[in-house]
Amino acid sequence: MYTNIMVAVDGSPSSKLALDEGLKVARSYGARLFAVFVVDRSLLVTYAGRMDPDALLDEVRRDGAAVLRSAERAISHAAVNGDTEIVETEPGQNVAERLQRYVVEHSIDLAVIGTHGRRGVRRLFLGSVAERFLRGSSCPVLLVRAGDAAPAAAAAA
Repeated sequence: MYTNIMVAVDGSPSSKLALDEGLKVARSYGARLFAVFVVDRSLLVTYAGRMDPDALLDEVRRDGAAVLRSAERAISHAAVNGDTEIVETEPGQNVAERLQRYVVEHSIDLAVIGTHGRRGVRRLFLGSVAERFLRGSSCPVLLVRAGDAAPAAAAAA
């Protein structure tokens, strides 16, 4: 059913869980997995004048390379056919839109994205790449929510 699976990775706990789930699905379907890190060039606008924009982009790219090295190890360990890639947003494009473009360019059958599960005011101010991606997606999406031990421990008490 699935031949090409994209997992958005950023090094966060939710993206690590998304990669784990993507690997499980890829293994069960014999699919190819693409782990993708997006460099958000809108950071240049946000931090213009506060720091060297080229240095900031280089740092984000280095972070992305480290995240993808970890993803490569996970792909290899899971014995899944996979690849990793860093992509960058274009001017006026957000991360969700760049991921949607990647889906089209690579004929992705399933996108796996981690979500923090923010609610209320935090969600309003921070937004959600996962939610924006889901709203505009042209393929099925598996959202993987990062677990939060504090509420679970409180519920158990």
